[in-house]
Amino acid sequence: MNKFLYGIVFFALIMLAGCYPSNELQKEQIHLQGITMGTVSYNIKYIVQPAEQGQSIPDESVIHENVEQILKQLNQDMSNWISDSELSKFNTHHSMEPVEISEGLRRVLAESIRLGHLSDGKLDVTIGPLINLWGFGPEGRPEKAPTQDEIAQAKARIGIDKLTLEGNMLAKGIPDLYVDLSTIAKGYAVDLVAEYLDEVGAHNYLVEIGGELRAKGFKHTGELWSVAIEKPVTTERAVHQIIIPKDNAIATSGDYRKYFEENGQRFSHIIDPETGKPINHTLVSVTVIHPSSMTADGLSTAMMLMGPEKAFAFAEEHQLAAYLISKSDNGFIEQITVEFMPYLK
Repeated sequence: MNKFLYGIVFFALIMLAGCYPSNELQKEQIHLQGITMGTVSYNIKYIVQPAEQGQSIPDESVIHENVEQILKQLNQDMSNWISDSELSKFNTHHSMEPVEISEGLRRVLAESIRLGHLSDGKLDVTIGPLINLWGFGPEGRPEKAPTQDEIAQAKARIGIDKLTLEGNMLAKGIPDLYVDLSTIAKGYAVDLVAEYLDEVGAHNYLVEIGGELRAKGFKHTGELWSVAIEKPVTTERAVHQIIIPKDNAIATSGDYRKYFEENGQRFSHIIDPETGKPINHTLVSVTVIHPSSMTADGLSTAMMLMGPEKAFAFAEEHQLAAYLISKSDNGFIEQITVEFMPYLK
């Protein structure tokens, strides 16, 4: 999976004081950690109640092993960095005949295509040639920024309308179409782990993979999970805002961690499929709260590409719980939708 997915855009806080204190018997909080997608860290916290220990919920080692298997399979399905992954094979296959794909890949592509159309093409998972051209893909960083001709050639190879999914049959509209799911795969990974925890009876959890999160229920103290949105600056890691997402996922997209500079100019890793270039506007961070981490992940990226005015109008039109931060000469400007307000701490 894309090696640039390691940057945690926001992080979970285990607060000492919060909401809904519990008088129940002491519960045990299990914390699982590891690495996935090459360099992406994950942190999973789930609660075991006294009556459940050794009974309904599997042993910690079993859950950890199964989580590892879930993430390993996701990598094998969707990585652009593994040459024999299902997605890599599709990308290098130049036939335009439909091919059968796995259920996991179908799920992610179906949502990617839906969000691509919803955002008028801003979220475009066929943008791989441009990502590679600007050095944020498996081919590594170029020695200098690409020329306008190189950008035009790469743009001719992209377009969400050139990707067709019918059932579990996927087809290209042009032979060299290249799909990159880095804008949505981490969110899907979070959803998979959360679904697994629900299946085994661990109904109170916080799952974080590379900065994307999904929470449910309560901590071992009886408090709701609290999450911090990071201050969108490159010079430090500090808390900007605390939120309580309740039973939801949280995704943040920002341009302040992954970038490169050339001749004093800063190039973000977020590439606009319309211009073929890194974004260049005042919006620096978008946080979306949604039941699905995959959807929140895709929406936050799409809105980052829109810029502050269009992104906020998009969020209001679709009644999204969204929190936007833009930079100005006098500091940061916040835009918060009505739907997001109940989650502010």
